[in-house]
Amino acid sequence: MVWRTAHKLDEALTGRVLTRSDFRVPRYATTDLTSRTVIETVSRGKHLLTRVEGDITVHTHLKMEGNWRVSPAANHQLRDYRIRLILANQQWQAVGSLLGIVEVIRTSQEDRVVGHLGPDLLGADWDTAEAVRRLIENPDRTIGEALLDQRNLAGIGTIYRAETLFLRGVNPWQRVGDVPSLAGLVELAKRLLEANKARPDTVTTGNTARGAQLWVYGRAGRPCRRCGTLIHKASLGPVIEERLAVWCPRCQPFPAP
Repeated sequence: MVWRTAHKLDEALTGRVLTRSDFRVPRYATTDLTSRTVIETVSRGKHLLTRVEGDITVHTHLKMEGNWRVSPAANHQLRDYRIRLILANQQWQAVGSLLGIVEVIRTSQEDRVVGHLGPDLLGADWDTAEAVRRLIENPDRTIGEALLDQRNLAGIGTIYRAETLFLRGVNPWQRVGDVPSLAGLVELAKRLLEANKARPDTVTTGNTARGAQLWVYGRAGRPCRRCGTLIHKASLGPVIEERLAVWCPRCQPFPAP
C-alpha cells in the first residue's frame, strides 16, 4: 500500500510546480511550498518522502488509518477535519487524511527519520544477508515481533507477516534463533510484496476472487484452507505495542517439529 501510494503521488506531483501547500498541523501551519517544483516521491519502508526543490522533504506516514487521495485539481475549499495536508499543482491535488506523521525536513537530513530502518523489501537497498543479520542479533525474540520491527527489515505489516509465516509453516511465537532458513523466509516476504505492490488488494493464495485472496489473515475462527483446522488469533508483543497475530495451529505448530 505504501509503495503504491508513493507511486501515485510521484505520478501526480513530480516535475510540476506546487500551486498550493496547505499544512493542517499546528507546527507547519505557516509553511508555504508554493512555486517550488516537486522532485519525486519515494517510499522507505512505511515512510513517504516527497522531495521538493530547495533541499526540502515532506515526510509523511500513514500509520494505521491514514491515506492519500489524488484527484484533478479543484478550486473549492476542502473542509474535512481529517485532512492533514494538501499538495496541489495546476493538474492534480493530493490530499492526505489522518496521516500519523506530517513534517518538513531537509532532504540532506532524511537519515534523521529513516536512517534507523533496515533493508527495504521493495527498495534498491534490499540486502537479504543484512536483514538476516539484524534479525539474528536477538535470537530469543519471537519471529512475529522481529518481522514487524522496521529496524530489522522495512516494509512488513501484519498482513504480510501472517501470510509469510503461514506459507513457511512457522508459528508467530517461535524464537528467531529456532526458525529454519531465515533467508528463505524474508525472501518469500519480498516476493509477496513485489507481487502485490501495484494491486489494490493483497493476494497470496493465487486466487483473486473476493474472499479467497488470503490464507489466514482476516480469517480467524474459520477453517484453514489447507487443513481445515480453525484459524487462531491473539495479540503478540509487549503491552501498548502488541499487534494482531493470526495463524493455523496445525500448519504452524509450536514448537515446530
